[in-house]
Amino acid sequence: MVRHHQPRKGSVAFSPRKRAAKETPRIKAWPSNEEPKLLGLAGYKAGMTHAMVVDTDKNSPSNGMTVFTPVTVLEVPPLVIMGIRSYEKTAHGLKAITEVIADNLDEELSRKITLPKDYDKSEAIAKIQDALEKTEEVRVLVHTNPKMASVPKKKPEIFECALGGSSAEEKLNYALNLLGEEVRASDIFNEGQYVDAIATTKGKGVQGVVKRWNIRIQYGKAMRSGKGRHVGSIGPWSPERTMWTVAQAGQMGYHKRTEFNKKVLKIGDVSEVDAVNPDGGFIRYGLVKNDYVLVKGSVPGPTKRLVILRQAIRPKKADEAAPQIEFISTASKQGV
Repeated sequence: MVRHHQPRKGSVAFSPRKRAAKETPRIKAWPSNEEPKLLGLAGYKAGMTHAMVVDTDKNSPSNGMTVFTPVTVLEVPPLVIMGIRSYEKTAHGLKAITEVIADNLDEELSRKITLPKDYDKSEAIAKIQDALEKTEEVRVLVHTNPKMASVPKKKPEIFECALGGSSAEEKLNYALNLLGEEVRASDIFNEGQYVDAIATTKGKGVQGVVKRWNIRIQYGKAMRSGKGRHVGSIGPWSPERTMWTVAQAGQMGYHKRTEFNKKVLKIGDVSEVDAVNPDGGFIRYGLVKNDYVLVKGSVPGPTKRLVILRQAIRPKKADEAAPQIEFISTASKQGV
């Protein structure tokens, strides 16, 4: 008897494939950076287009040539630093000590959280400064401004963002200067820099094993029963159970995913939106009206989804000069 072997169908690296807990991803790991600045940025995925960019990869056959490059446009309204949180190191990891909340919060935040009343910011600042000796980490709470973008929502997203700096005191002083202020994309990233794109992928609902795990559709005798789109055997007699690695139907998509080392090609401001807005606007999004970031390649998630760009945690060697973009397509996407 000839035995035919082949690799298993589908990766089990991301199991269990269940729906993400929330649409705004939580970032669990941050890179270290000596420069005092925010290490993350949030934007809304407007869509994709293409650009003609000079290839600067020395190992590429097209080095020095202008090449076709697919790009993703992210609309990035200014982030607002709404709070500061300090952490101490314990045997079970970082534990929050105290936090400071800004006193000029946007009224739209009441859609998301209960805004504090009669809040004494000076007392909170004094408390967080007194705990500086045992403070291991300082991070900021930021919220987005979706009402400024072309997404059909007003409720801001809130997430925690790490800071660069050589010490907790330096991070705290930097955060106190920014408390209640807006931070733009150009204050966080540079053109040509590598970032990690973190988002919740496009949800596809409950799918069968062929689409979910890419198993082979059965043929021959197995098709005579009319059941070709299923696993031939879900397990042996011994062990007398179904292994978790067996392909089965279930949730597909709407998972938190991180794509490493996406190159920032361009950071544009409000005056440059015509350079990326296609005729008729982006499909299911509209026109970009704020600052934007042009990222090489694709990023997770559908149109209008929040995408968090984190400073690359394992970066490639970036070019010193900004990428040379010779052309960005603004042709209408309506017929695509």
